Amino acid sequence: MADTRAISIQALNKYYGSFHALKNVTLTVEKGERIVICGPSGSGKSTLIRCINGLEDHQSGSLTVDGVTLSDEAAVLRQVRARAGMVFQHFNLYPHLSVLDNCTLSPTCTLRLDKATARRQAMELLSRVGMVDHAGKFPSQLSGGQQQRAAIARSLCMMPDIMLFDEPTSALDPESIGEVLDVMTDLARDGMTMVCVTHEMGFARKAADRIVFMDAGQILEINTPEAFFATPETDRARTFINQVIGH
Repeated sequence: MADTRAISIQALNKYYGSFHALKNVTLTVEKGERIVICGPSGSGKSTLIRCINGLEDHQSGSLTVDGVTLSDEAAVLRQVRARAGMVFQHFNLYPHLSVLDNCTLSPTCTLRLDKATARRQAMELLSRVGMVDHAGKFPSQLSGGQQQRAAIARSLCMMPDIMLFDEPTSALDPESIGEVLDVMTDLARDGMTMVCVTHEMGFARKAADRIVFMDAGQILEINTPEAFFATPETDRARTFINQVIGH
């Protein structure tokens, strides 16, 4: 029987010195599922998503991404990162490269695509995120929302099976937030497996299959958006919802 799990996390623990950042976190994400991770600042959300991509190591427990069990071996990290694209809060575009060159660099160097194929694929994906007219521009010539949409296209150019978003709108102005959330909603509609750390509860209601609520390094609730917002299971989640959306 085919494995339907895109991500499997079992009893994951992460420490920064004596600080216990993730405490026995267990979570399964099915292929094609859209997960939103939310919670107060310092709850471990970004640490968890960075562990999934091997950007942070963990001290105990196991983490499997698309059938590959994470370790600190370079070959394993390359496999995981080829399967799980990452979009960061601060874009991380190369400032000396055009948008198009940002999008073609990894496919030509890592996937060994020829330049013509990589450029054709990049232009198609830039069109998808509404950035094809800006392909020749440098990041400094773009708004924050445009840079983030370019960063999403860059991740998609690696043809990942999973997309990870680490607070992708937190550095943006309100107008740019809408641009980026529209792109992410389209990806969700197309069935891309997604794990997104965000405070954008409107996006969570519309695009998520399940919401994961974290606090103090632990998962306190996993529920559908409807149930999470209407009848949160914990007082901590209820307080968070009241603060974020003012119910």
